[in-house]
Amino acid sequence: MGGIDKGLAEIGDRRMVEWIIDRLVPQVDRLVINANRNSDTYASLGYPVVPDRFGTYEGPLAGFAAAMEHAKGAGALLTVPCDSPAPPPDLAKRLLAAMRENDAELAVAHDGDRLQPVYALLPVELLDSLRGFLASGDRKIDLWYARHRMATADFSDRREAFLNLNRPEDLEKILQAVSA
Repeated sequence: MGGIDKGLAEIGDRRMVEWIIDRLVPQVDRLVINANRNSDTYASLGYPVVPDRFGTYEGPLAGFAAAMEHAKGAGALLTVPCDSPAPPPDLAKRLLAAMRENDAELAVAHDGDRLQPVYALLPVELLDSLRGFLASGDRKIDLWYARHRMATADFSDRREAFLNLNRPEDLEKILQAVSA
């Protein structure tokens, strides 16, 4: 995508992040945006913006850690990527159910074909574990998840929710997904 900030990419008549916010607000008590650039633009949407604390972009785990630090006192963090504007409307509910049913420490979405690791429900109490993992130089999300009891939530009935923007030709499919 030529290095653009995908969260600010136009999908139809709105920016990608606006589609995401509309899907998440009914599912969460508070919303926070993790962004390492264009923070003023993101802040204009009316939600707190937190940058990564481990460098300028150290992968999703650094963003998770920054959001967890901001959300101290909350029970859990629901995470989604900035390049996929149609998260399931019951994402939080199904992740929480999977976590409880499996006596897990965290839950991750599965689209029927593969794990969707940035669609996760992460208890804020895992922050120290995540900080230690990042401080050791590790960045691979699956390696950190493997340190914890992880449940997967089946979203094979909502595969379109995980479409993401990687190439300009993805725009049409994504517009169809958000319009549905």
